[in-house]
Amino acid sequence: MRYKELLAVKNYLEDVKKIEEIERVGDNCLRVKFDKKELFFDLDRSKNLIYIDEGFQKTKFYNSPFDQALAKFFKKGKVDEVKLAFDDKILTISISLKRSYKEERYSLVLEFTGRRANAIIVDEKGKVIQALHYTTSLKPNRLYQPPPPLKKIDKTPLEVDDLEEYLKKVFNQEQAKRLLVLKTTKTLQLQKQKDKLLQILNSLPSKESLEKEAQKTYSFAQILLANINTLKPYQKVFIGKDFEGKEIKIELPSNAKTPSHAVEILFQKAKKLKQRAQNIYLQQQNLLEKIEFLDKKKRIIQEATSPAEIELLFDKKSSKESKKDKNYEKYIIDGYNVYVGKNRKGNIELLKKARANDVWFHLKGIPSAHIIVQTQKKELPSHILTLAATLCAKFSVKEKGKYLVDYTQRRYVKPKEGSNVEYINYKTIAVTI
Repeated sequence: MRYKELLAVKNYLEDVKKIEEIERVGDNCLRVKFDKKELFFDLDRSKNLIYIDEGFQKTKFYNSPFDQALAKFFKKGKVDEVKLAFDDKILTISISLKRSYKEERYSLVLEFTGRRANAIIVDEKGKVIQALHYTTSLKPNRLYQPPPPLKKIDKTPLEVDDLEEYLKKVFNQEQAKRLLVLKTTKTLQLQKQKDKLLQILNSLPSKESLEKEAQKTYSFAQILLANINTLKPYQKVFIGKDFEGKEIKIELPSNAKTPSHAVEILFQKAKKLKQRAQNIYLQQQNLLEKIEFLDKKKRIIQEATSPAEIELLFDKKSSKESKKDKNYEKYIIDGYNVYVGKNRKGNIELLKKARANDVWFHLKGIPSAHIIVQTQKKELPSHILTLAATLCAKFSVKEKGKYLVDYTQRRYVKPKEGSNVEYINYKTIAVTI
């Protein structure tokens, strides 16, 4: 962030009178809505920016002590002064709040200082209340000390006819760069996950080989059982003849305590191999469905028009739960937990996981991923309904177009065989992907 840009923003904000809304919308990004102007202050340490985002949609929710203090001390605050440090890239917004007993004053210090970028809330005595990032020299209840001033600052004025158009252009340019980077990195990340699943899929034994192994193990168990009286305790190998009179060598299980125990182990192993042979197609199907889900996710990334669409699918907080149960994924949209089934097993698990008041989504008349939104017994806002329905369509079909998505409370969804369901008391929303 150049000094001349900060100076232009400072001049731009000289006539604002009030902060209507203020919140953190990214890990290091603040949205501040003044009486007639709205700006985004991005303090990401890789690149500090101030921009205007006309199509902003909130997808992240923050509630740390810093965020609580931000709302408590600045929302509805009267703007007294917007100041830019003479010798550094530090923008300070000072406000006053009328309380029942006195008027209080606070300042929001925005340090656009590259890798040390920060946002600090300071009281009227200059003491730190909260900060986005703390350091050894920056602690609560201590006097705020600005960083050492820059040695060289270009203070030539920013020559633009319309600052708002300039800040919109800044946003569009950075969005395009960020979008390209995310598409590349996240696609590679998903490809690695797909390669691992393909490796597991290709290493699975066939039904025929499992059946053959089961029969062989069962036969060994029968031969040992027929010769049980000749086997000695702790015998490691049996050498004798099979039921056709052919010479045979059978190694007893290493964990067998007695010959009888060895026979029992082999019979159990044969039973498990037979069961696995019968169900191996389910394991194959499950892996193929997970691979298909990753392909859908890759397609969503490639078709994304904004970084927010991609970042939603890779939120650090939600990915921890997704790793625990690999049959569904969790996303957080504006503070609401949204779950997407990766496969049939995941769809079934989500139906079991959901509470009666949670909202369930499914494409009308088409097999689709199940979506569950946890409501905390609250009515879902319209934009959450639309985003959840859009995710349902994107994770269910390949072709772009207009789709109808049914949604209802989980209490009205009756599971049938497999992941099939019957549902009543539903509403329908149309989405375009």
